[in-house]
Amino acid sequence: MITNLKEIKKLRRKLGLTQTQLARQAGVSQSLIAKIESGKIQPTFQKVKEISFALSNAGEEQVKLERIMVKKVISCKYNEAVSDIVKKMKKHGISQLPVFKKDKIIGLVSESTILDHFTENVSKLNASQVMQEAPPIVNYKTQVKVVSQLLKNFPIVLVSKRGEIVGLVSKYDIIGVALT
Repeated sequence: MITNLKEIKKLRRKLGLTQTQLARQAGVSQSLIAKIESGKIQPTFQKVKEISFALSNAGEEQVKLERIMVKKVISCKYNEAVSDIVKKMKKHGISQLPVFKKDKIIGLVSESTILDHFTENVSKLNASQVMQEAPPIVNYKTQVKVVSQLLKNFPIVLVSKRGEIVGLVSKYDIIGVALT
C-alpha cells in the first residue's frame, strides 16, 4: 500500500505506465491521477487503495492467452458420423471436438457425450445427435485467470480474434502454465 502520494508518480514511471494506463487499470480517471501526482488533490483512502492495487499488479507479468492456447483447432461438422469423430479423437489424442455448422460453433462432442448415447446404435449417430452445448468463446486478449474460472464449468474454452476461432484452451493447458 502506498504511504506517500509522491510514490505514485515514481512507481508509475518505473513501470513504464502512462497516467491513462494507470487510470484504466485502477478504475479511476486520468485527471485524478494527474491531480494526485501534481499535489492538487488529496484522494480518498479508497482511491489510493485502488491505485496501489493497480500499481502492484502492473509489475506482475501476465501470461498471455495466445501463448498457451492450442492454435490448431480440430473440429467436426454437425452431420459428421460419430464413428469418424471417435477416429479423429483417437488419432489426435483428444477427448472433445467443437462442432461447427458452416462457420458457426453449435456444440461440443466429447467422450462423455458419446458415452451418454452408448446404449443406442452409436455408429448410426452424427455429431448433432450426441453434442452438448457449445463451449464459451473468449477474446484472445482475455486474462488467463478468467479462462481458468470458465474451465471449472466447461471442458474447453474457444478463443477468437476478430470474430474468427483462432484457438482453444483446455484444463490441461492451464495446468501446464501453473507448472512452468
